[in-house]
Amino acid sequence: MIRTVPTQPFSDQKPGTSGLRKKVKVFQQPNYAENFIQSVFDVVEGKEGSTLVIGGDGRYLNRTVIQTAIRMAAAAGFARVVVGQGGILSTPAASHLIRRRGALGGLVLSASHNPGGPDEDFGIKYNVANGGPAPEKVTEAIHARTLSITEWHAASGPDVDLDTLGEVTVEGMTVEIVDPVADYAALMESLFDFDAIRAAGLTIAFDAMSAVTGPYATEILERRLGFAPGTVRNGVPLEDFGGHHPDPNLVHARDLYDLMMSADAPDFGAASDGDGDRNLIIGRGRFVTPSDSLAMLAANAHLAPGYAAGLNGIARSMPTSAAADRVAAALGIPAFETPTGWKFFGNLLDAGMATICGEESAGTGSDHVREKDGLWAVLLWLNMLAATGKSVDEIARDHWARFGRNYYARHDYEGVDSAAADALMAALRADLPVLPGRRYGPLTVAAADDFAYRDPTDDSVSANQGVRVLFDGGSRVVFRLSGTGTSGATLRVYLERYEPADGYLDTDTGTMLADIVAAAEEIAGIARHTGRTRPDVVT
Repeated sequence: MIRTVPTQPFSDQKPGTSGLRKKVKVFQQPNYAENFIQSVFDVVEGKEGSTLVIGGDGRYLNRTVIQTAIRMAAAAGFARVVVGQGGILSTPAASHLIRRRGALGGLVLSASHNPGGPDEDFGIKYNVANGGPAPEKVTEAIHARTLSITEWHAASGPDVDLDTLGEVTVEGMTVEIVDPVADYAALMESLFDFDAIRAAGLTIAFDAMSAVTGPYATEILERRLGFAPGTVRNGVPLEDFGGHHPDPNLVHARDLYDLMMSADAPDFGAASDGDGDRNLIIGRGRFVTPSDSLAMLAANAHLAPGYAAGLNGIARSMPTSAAADRVAAALGIPAFETPTGWKFFGNLLDAGMATICGEESAGTGSDHVREKDGLWAVLLWLNMLAATGKSVDEIARDHWARFGRNYYARHDYEGVDSAAADALMAALRADLPVLPGRRYGPLTVAAADDFAYRDPTDDSVSANQGVRVLFDGGSRVVFRLSGTGTSGATLRVYLERYEPADGYLDTDTGTMLADIVAAAEEIAGIARHTGRTRPDVVT
């Protein structure tokens, strides 16, 4: 039996760069999750007889919302729903499963790198048939529907057993519970030289941060590649991520960093985040920034079987450093600069214009799926180490000696009052015409703008994507508000200085960026607008 439940719109269901993210208690309001899911189903065409993929990162509320989504999918007319066992699917694995099954799309239940638990965060994202996040025209239509919705529909009946592989029927719709790891692991084995990695004799430490990547890393690293038991740390997904923040950066993965800087460090250290789409790369004594990692992966991708034919192009988000652009120039391939948000890479990947993409927020991936992919990056690094016989530090030094180095950092001011953050950005935009030519210490502003992107595949335009201040000599600072938080605003300040190949290539990053940090404060008045005198997180 199909139930129809009257409802009223919520005014706060506009999807951000990665879907709708709110506190758990917000999603627990009567009709809140149902309204958003129904709005997705109302907007998406072609549901009758099609397949939908559902899964998430295992955080608190994951199972509850999956049961709701299954019943609502049955009412919407889907013929089949494919669900990861235990409700588990990493974001890249969900993307692969959508593509492999020819699904209409999928619901990915995650708040990515945000904390989990009853008092923390939850999220719902709709991915389209190419496996990638819904483009802006779809998310705008979903938002519009959330503002006018009057009812939602769901099948009645008992919960589905999410832990037992196999098929059951809900109101005539087939629900298939699948191994969440198998298809993804097979895809990784097709891209990388597992024999060479096994033979290299490397030692590694991988921190799954009590999040979704644990089962994937255990299967691939320990079982298929033969790394020692215990290589995967914090490998069991927990609803609250063990009380920790599952963001693979130097603050929240500090134990891994300390290990890799110690005398007992293995050859290679890595971590992933809540939903498995981000990565942290650290060699013995050498941290590799996400921007540098993207450039180094692109420069060496040909060493892996899946990329031996070369790359069609490299794409990066605007706040990501220009290091990858220099690799693209050397390879004679295009470099694309897009707004933040993986959905902007989807068109380039589908058109065959780019092969590898990356964001400074620790997300890198390729055309094998339509999401960023933490384990993919780890495996490509392992393939590089095995093929070259070099250490992470040697690969980094050799890269800088060839291309120069983009010193880079991101300063996050979290939970800032939204009105104050908006006022800061408005003041910056108002000052854009008068910034060129101004001096800030030793720096002179060469240009300043509010970044806008015209998609080369469909001519769509995305404006107001972040304020860029470019200095003479290649340095820059970027200001933007993040769309991935759940309370207040997160102001992100990106700082970059280019040092040529014959310059200072191994100096303290803080020292190299000090003048740009001072200029950023003077230009934006961060302390004056927000009351903050230092960032909460530096990466």
